[in-house]
Amino acid sequence: MSIQIRGAAFAMLGALSLTSAGCATIVHSGPRDVAVTSTPPGATVTIYDRDGKLVMKQATPFTASLKPKYAYFKGQQYRAVFEMPGYQPTEVQIRSNVNGWFFGNILFGGVIGMLIVDPNTGAMYNLAPDKLDQTLAPRTTLVLP
Repeated sequence: MSIQIRGAAFAMLGALSLTSAGCATIVHSGPRDVAVTSTPPGATVTIYDRDGKLVMKQATPFTASLKPKYAYFKGQQYRAVFEMPGYQPTEVQIRSNVNGWFFGNILFGGVIGMLIVDPNTGAMYNLAPDKLDQTLAPRTTLVLP
């Protein structure tokens, strides 16, 4: 095989690999880590997905590994409920938003990356906030005269 043919084959292979993967998938795929802390520490946090299904339940501090994808072209949403005896329960929403790398498909990933790869892997989404640091309010007791 001549050097020119090998060079052309190598260039075509490189171009094919760029157009067959999504930019966001290459840069950041898989679950997203969300750091969860509370003041005071030791609160029980229950995380539910957008369908109300229990995802995890753990005491702070911990790191939750959450999937950003719900369905094709639809990001996941979560509800984190903080509870601790003597404190008021608190809820925090975790929402998906489009990952900036998804738009890199316009230049590098092409139509396949933008319409197939990144939406199917969920890499087109990030979760926000990526850190939950919740201060719990003490329960107030009502004193009757």
